[in-house]
Amino acid sequence: MRKCQLYLAIHATIGWVVVKVVRSSVVKILQGRVIKAGRADGLALVSPEPIGFFGMIDAETGIVIEKGHPLEGESVAGRVLVFSTGKGSTVGSYSLYRLAKANLAPVAIINAESEPIVAVGAIISDIPMVDQLDIEQIRNGDMVTIDGAQVIVSS
Repeated sequence: MRKCQLYLAIHATIGWVVVKVVRSSVVKILQGRVIKAGRADGLALVSPEPIGFFGMIDAETGIVIEKGHPLEGESVAGRVLVFSTGKGSTVGSYSLYRLAKANLAPVAIINAESEPIVAVGAIISDIPMVDQLDIEQIRNGDMVTIDGAQVIVSS
């Protein structure tokens, strides 16, 4: 179990003292390869298995529906989706685009190694995407910021 220390940060603001309680956290800065440039922030949703957007994620809800998949029942909407690589049909690119148009897509995608289906989907959907980094450094629920090739992980 990770120990979290609380501390007080005192800031003077125009004669007033504002006291904030802030949880200290571990911050990791990772460098990847840009597939689709952009900036995004969100909570990580990490899959230990590959993801295919066609037939695996419900286009009407953004929920993983593939039976037996570790993320079954989870929504990808608004999350930073982290997985090793893509799988499945070339229709997956359009499926990701459809999720984006319905505001049900991930805000960003991180892969260990991208492949053309997910890469094209991210590009046409304007979803920031990076690969070629150690995804083992990211856990479910971590706060992740992607800015170009830089990935900042706060746990």
